[in-house]
Amino acid sequence: MRTVLYILQKEFIQVFRDKAMLPIIFIVPVMQLLVLSYTATFEIKNTRFVVLDHDKSVLSKKLVSKFRGSSFFSFAGDATNYEEAEQAIKKNQTDQILIIEPDFEKKLNQEKSAKVQVVTNAINGSAASLMYAYAASIVSDFNREIIVEQTPLKNLGLPIRVRSSYWYNPELNYITFMVPGILVLLVTIIGMFLSGMNLVKEKEIGTIEQINVTPIKKHQFIIGKLIPFWVIANVDLVIGLLLARFVFNIPVAGNIFLLFFVASIYLVVVLSFGLFISTLTNTMQQSMFISWFFLVVFILMSGLFTPVESMPGWAQVIVKFNPVSYFIRINRMIMLKGSGFTDFQNDFWILTAYAAAMFIFSTARYRKTV
Repeated sequence: MRTVLYILQKEFIQVFRDKAMLPIIFIVPVMQLLVLSYTATFEIKNTRFVVLDHDKSVLSKKLVSKFRGSSFFSFAGDATNYEEAEQAIKKNQTDQILIIEPDFEKKLNQEKSAKVQVVTNAINGSAASLMYAYAASIVSDFNREIIVEQTPLKNLGLPIRVRSSYWYNPELNYITFMVPGILVLLVTIIGMFLSGMNLVKEKEIGTIEQINVTPIKKHQFIIGKLIPFWVIANVDLVIGLLLARFVFNIPVAGNIFLLFFVASIYLVVVLSFGLFISTLTNTMQQSMFISWFFLVVFILMSGLFTPVESMPGWAQVIVKFNPVSYFIRINRMIMLKGSGFTDFQNDFWILTAYAAAMFIFSTARYRKTV
């Protein structure tokens, strides 16, 4: 135990002696959380639309006003013909074209039917689906209002009143969904990079040979290398949770001690993985490239941005070996749902097995290279 304490003392002195490293450890994660939480979103809140109104009646203007009154749409102007509106899409000046046919109001009053066309820029398929859904919702709402106005005796108000209640995220705020996942991302990046470069740094400056000739056992050395960055990553997590509470108004709905308990196990996985990479490399540059390669795969296949269920079957199999996906799921369950241990115990035991395996692998690999 005394040997490990001496190693810890050395590691903390080495970390805090490097003045350039402190901002990277504590300031950069804060900036990333503040920026990514607002920008990493798939919400479409500013759909630009051009109107091609061939009718210019009271009802057609009423339909246009419903689009202009929506917080999801931004009026980009009127077009005199379709070619002009199409050029606006080609020049990326608009995202949608709202086309209202001639005699729109007359057909609604006499024939009880009229046509509206919405042309959408579908280069981005997922964004196009959302924009179409928003437009279809506005047209459907307009249609219900027309039915009520034309048959007031049959419909004393809208035929069906729907009141929605959304659990865990009542305001449907995408930031509420993203912040818990980004917190996992930040502690993962900090933990893996720091642990991945630490052992390699010893090799580069030549101190690893001095350590190897001491009677320090291999597991003591690995534990001494892990614990400092384990503490630093937990401190970063505390800072992130405080920002989530006081900046984004996202409190931890569940047990915060349970959250840190799971985070502690998860950090053993990340730090051991970083140390394992450091045993395979001889320079910090090599370690950073390999760490970044795995991080990109882990992040993109973690369910942070897109649901795992939407991935192809082979990708979902790979996700089962991705530790980031487990902690993101658990973190969201604790922070947003207030879930207890029994709700995610299977994922927890998988993380625990992952942590034990990676610690053993990193220790074994270090033995082979000494």
